[in-house]
Amino acid sequence: MNPLLDPALLFFVLGLLAGVVKSNLEIPPALSRFLSLYLLMALGLKGGFALAQSGFTPAVLASLGAAAALAVIIPLLDWQWLRRVLPPMDAVGVAATYGSVSAVTFVTASHILESQGTPAGGHMAAAMALMESPALIIGILMASSLRAASAAGATTGTTGGGAMVLSWPGSTGLRGSGIAHHLREALTDGGTVLLLGALVVGLLTGDAGAAAMKPFTGDLFKGLLAFFLLDMGLLTARQLPGLRTMPRAMFLYAVGAPLLHAALGIGLAWALDLAAPDAVLLAVLAASASYIAVPAVLRHAVPEARPALYVGLSLGITFPFNLLVGIPLYQAAVARLWGAG
Repeated sequence: MNPLLDPALLFFVLGLLAGVVKSNLEIPPALSRFLSLYLLMALGLKGGFALAQSGFTPAVLASLGAAAALAVIIPLLDWQWLRRVLPPMDAVGVAATYGSVSAVTFVTASHILESQGTPAGGHMAAAMALMESPALIIGILMASSLRAASAAGATTGTTGGGAMVLSWPGSTGLRGSGIAHHLREALTDGGTVLLLGALVVGLLTGDAGAAAMKPFTGDLFKGLLAFFLLDMGLLTARQLPGLRTMPRAMFLYAVGAPLLHAALGIGLAWALDLAAPDAVLLAVLAASASYIAVPAVLRHAVPEARPALYVGLSLGITFPFNLLVGIPLYQAAVARLWGAG
């Protein structure tokens, strides 16, 4: 099946169009929250069941190591450019957002690979969980360093490209500024806990658990993913008006950064000789940006950064770009490199 003709993606387009024409179609917030939790739970279970069969092979460990490396490299790399075109705290917010991952983009890519008969390894769910928090932690520490440098009268970086002075706070500073609370929030996000917990349940129960939960993780998954992407289309449409005020350079970043990040992921997967489906998902993870978990923490941990900027870019541009253009593009690139095309 052509990835662009997948029913789940078409429901995303339907929601996007409904939002653009200002239809009164809407999904209750409580139901939307339930759907997101269901998808994470089902994804974790499926990953755990698959991991119970494969075990922790060198290839699995290589994939997890690559994911952890990308989770650190991407936000630090993006910061170097973003601090030259944005105020420092906005640069921190965008770098943290784009350094993290989108669970929905990952779930959609996983679904497409399964529908094509080329599923990725179940351990990639763990790779996604590994990539959720590092960028947020880096962002929180960067913001603290910027505040400390600013308070000391140091040059902290401007839109003209000044340098950030790194002065990581000690334990007393962490307690006094509330950073410890934000770090704990980053590490104990409900979605991440549910995903990892479901993965452990799947790993412990193995084939017996897979048989017992088959209705939950099988056909039901496909329908609820389509329903959730309908809601995501509506949510994306609501972000579009705010994009008019974005700096032009950021529009290029919102498309160019995912392509660069995906190239890093594919290059690392190639160097480590990962399986082609795993390479696709690693590229998708690297290319995606958080629009729920990370922004929720950033609003409190880095209030100086503008949510309209980092949420508008990630949800209004990068998310639909990855769903409609990025996933098939990354698949084609991997197929060509791995000799499957």
